[in-house]
Amino acid sequence: MGVALFRIWRGNAQGGDFRDYETEVSEGMVVLDAVLQIQAQKVNDLGVRWNCKAGKCGSCSAEVNGVPRLMCMTRLSDLPLDAPVTVEPMQAFPSIKDLVTDVSWNFEVKKKIQRFKPRPPDAEDGTWRMDQGDVDRVQEFRKCIECFLCQDVCHVLRDHQLHNEFIGPRFLVHVAALEMHPLDSQDRLEELKKSQGVGFCNITKCCTKVCPEHITITDNAIIPLKERVVDRFYDPVRNLFRVFGSGG
Repeated sequence: MGVALFRIWRGNAQGGDFRDYETEVSEGMVVLDAVLQIQAQKVNDLGVRWNCKAGKCGSCSAEVNGVPRLMCMTRLSDLPLDAPVTVEPMQAFPSIKDLVTDVSWNFEVKKKIQRFKPRPPDAEDGTWRMDQGDVDRVQEFRKCIECFLCQDVCHVLRDHQLHNEFIGPRFLVHVAALEMHPLDSQDRLEELKKSQGVGFCNITKCCTKVCPEHITITDNAIIPLKERVVDRFYDPVRNLFRVFGSGG
């Protein structure tokens, strides 16, 4: 394929800029291959996070030509190499060094979500009965590799920086996996409405578009959660029964 020009962001939380590097590219290479080649041959101190190089660990998330992607799954043959290939860190999280960002906030968010709590068994032998369709429904959500690309593209986090009020699409998927599980007995709707900020999502579906596991985040996870919150807190008929039921 010849020589390609890569415009890679270099810097940290205090600031930085793009630097240009040329490198030899060949058929079958992905962006991560080129970045690691540049690191090995030209700038040994280039900061880049990666692990499996198979699209399953979520470590090499970055923005390539302005689009949040896994570098290991972005083929150079799919990019226009007649112009510089820009590679920069995710914008929704603080910079650590070069392409590496501090995603620790995500793990703190996960700790605050109520864990799975099964309801009592249906039979004396300790077994449960459930519909297979209900079981299948939540399997899609378990494909998440926590690459946080959906968090990065979400305008609530990326543009408005509402990290203290909104948990983001990745963790709405996690809540959906718990909330829709046929055996779970926890009630998370109050938290979804208040501390988790599900109402901030305006269902643009940008998170669904960037998901490398093709999880239907918006339609299958976020919208059903929003519907449950609306049914609980905003349905006028339910509110009427609630008022009269409490003797008000």
